[in-house]
Amino acid sequence: MAGNSQRRNRRTSNKKGMQVGSGGQRRRGLEGKGPTPPASARKGHVKNRIANAQAKQAAHRRPAPRRGGAKGTSELVVGRNPVFEALRDGVPATTLYVQQFIENDERVREALQLAADRGNINLMEAPRPELDRMTNGLNHQGMVLQVPPYEYAHPEDLAAAAFDDGEDPLIVALDGVTDPRNLGAVVRSVAAFGGHGVVVPERRAAGMTAGAWKTSAGTAARTPVARATNLTRALEGYQKAGMTVVGLAADGEMELQDLEVLDGPVVIVVGSEGKGLSRLVGETCDVRVRIPMPGGAESLNAGVAAGVVLWEAARRRG
Repeated sequence: MAGNSQRRNRRTSNKKGMQVGSGGQRRRGLEGKGPTPPASARKGHVKNRIANAQAKQAAHRRPAPRRGGAKGTSELVVGRNPVFEALRDGVPATTLYVQQFIENDERVREALQLAADRGNINLMEAPRPELDRMTNGLNHQGMVLQVPPYEYAHPEDLAAAAFDDGEDPLIVALDGVTDPRNLGAVVRSVAAFGGHGVVVPERRAAGMTAGAWKTSAGTAARTPVARATNLTRALEGYQKAGMTVVGLAADGEMELQDLEVLDGPVVIVVGSEGKGLSRLVGETCDVRVRIPMPGGAESLNAGVAAGVVLWEAARRRG
């Protein structure tokens, strides 16, 4: 009898189906595992291998340039002649404010016509007290032009754009240049001699104001200007990208005509007329060169010095 009882227990234990104490595990197993993942996410699938390979390629690909650097601040051009000249010279503008009941002389009519011809400048009539408040009491003569903030490029953009076009970058960096007219003149020279842009420091340096736009004679519209938080680090970044940093200095160890790197990727660093290159920037340069001046002048302003070196670079590049 005992043997029969043991055989019955064994048969009972091998029974299929739900058992006491299973906790519903089999029922949950029958519920499924949710929707099937896409082929690209299934390990071992050919599409998964392709997706992994593409991800690795993207990780090793050169990062895209960071478009859209820092912005400047908005600016007001005040007075009839300055407003007319800014409009005539193509300085970007958003709004032209005209005093109510202003005397309609020839300069006013010409400025209004230039603004109307552009088609994208708002014309606003304002009472004199409002214009006085806007200009902090300056002699606005009934006309105020609002210039929008300049959108600076990132320093990396300038070299990246040249490399992408299959060209050796030719960039000018300004160290301690505070006159916007000098900046505008450099922008004009860079455009004239096939350069790829200008770099200026964020602090204690000229920015792209209306005066710089005017001096550039319209070339600022097609020549990017980048603003660097730290000029020394920006130059070091260019060096890591394979560019030679050339500083202009009156006591440079080499004369311009002996410099052999101008036909390759190069950054030309120009200091202020009085102080020249700052110490850190000068130490960062790969080489410092001087421009021969038989006439005996001690130095050239930034615009002229940059123009001389850019001309030499363009001549060597053919």
